[in-house]
Amino acid sequence: QVQLVETGGGLVQAGGSLRLTCALSGRPFSHFAMHWIRQAPGKEREVVAAISRDGSNIYYIDSVKDRFTISRDNAKSTLYLRLNSLKPEDTAVYTCAAGLYAELTTQRLLYWGQGTQVTVSS
Repeated sequence: QVQLVETGGGLVQAGGSLRLTCALSGRPFSHFAMHWIRQAPGKEREVVAAISRDGSNIYYIDSVKDRFTISRDNAKSTLYLRLNSLKPEDTAVYTCAAGLYAELTTQRLLYWGQGTQVTVSS
């Protein structure tokens, strides 16, 4: 059974930074493309970043390009998301998810974590 556990959320002031971590267990991490998804209250869920199995292909939505960095360490079965220059509109629950393809859609995601709250104060 695949399990995904996120850590690293919290409260930060606008302009600040956070690093989120997602640990996968139960299956080889390198089998999966990995994704970070966020959902703010009253808004649609969106995939903010995706990374291929070997890390060679990375995708971001426009609103986080040049501010967020997704990365992975296959040896540690861990996914990261570095969030810089945070804005109040980045406030959301951030969830990691695993799938077979790195893409900015949730349609084919197979396994999901529980999520971690990121709150950015103005």
